[in-house]
Amino acid sequence: MQDLTGKTAVVTGGGGGLGRAMGERFAREGMNVVLADVQQGLLAVTVAELCGDGLEVTGVVTDVASWDSVEALRDHALDTYGAVHVVCNNAGIGAGAEGRIWEHELNDWRWAIDVNLWGVIHGIKAFVPHMLERGGEGHIVNTSSGNGGVAPLSTTPQYSVTKAAVVTITEVLYAQLEEVGAPIGASVLFPGPHMLRTGLFESWRNRPAELTNAKPRKAPAVTLEQYEQMMSDAGVEVQYTPVEEVAGRVVDGIRDNTFWMLPPSDKGDAQLRARAESMLERENPTYMRTIAG
Repeated sequence: MQDLTGKTAVVTGGGGGLGRAMGERFAREGMNVVLADVQQGLLAVTVAELCGDGLEVTGVVTDVASWDSVEALRDHALDTYGAVHVVCNNAGIGAGAEGRIWEHELNDWRWAIDVNLWGVIHGIKAFVPHMLERGGEGHIVNTSSGNGGVAPLSTTPQYSVTKAAVVTITEVLYAQLEEVGAPIGASVLFPGPHMLRTGLFESWRNRPAELTNAKPRKAPAVTLEQYEQMMSDAGVEVQYTPVEEVAGRVVDGIRDNTFWMLPPSDKGDAQLRARAESMLERENPTYMRTIAG
């Protein structure tokens, strides 16, 4: 898709962070933008601010874990703008489970899978049939992570597993769209190469009551500011990639029909090679001891 002017983009997790940055960039490219987020207050503020800048943006409170909610998002987009051309399945959470993987509660898994994986499945199911029926160019962007999508960190199994699954489902989507000759691109987005300032650390605030764990946390959930302080105390400087930079990479990737929206990174490339070599040599995954550094 070279010409984005007048087209419509839908972005989940669009109330803040990367989702907001993508939505704003799309709007400044001349697109109509529908932002979806489970946080009603945050979404309302974001939409008001972007509309105040003269951008064409609407907001829909959406729980991507719910099929009915994503259907309603699609219907709003179609009722408002008549067509959807770009869909960014971007909403995601960190489960924040404590202890080792065998100590994690099943609700930690249910919540992460509901949002990080089912959210992408719902987005594909809701929008791709419309895009195929409408005909013409389109693009789906699914947000993964180097954590899981490239190689997993052993400390965050729910996040790693779901983000690895996003890569696989996007590869299959790409292949099947090609098989039917659809002019619809598919991309998997790896934000980075450094950390992003997003609401991921505080996603626990939106955890559904029915998925509350049976046992109370042993320690409060760590905020981004507390994480930064811990890293500083350990003598480690936290590096950040601006969300606006990633949003620009998404726009460029859509125009170039780039599948792997994977930023250059010596560390990331080393992790990819270490994992591939472990598999090719049929060796135990001892590389995981070093990738957290």
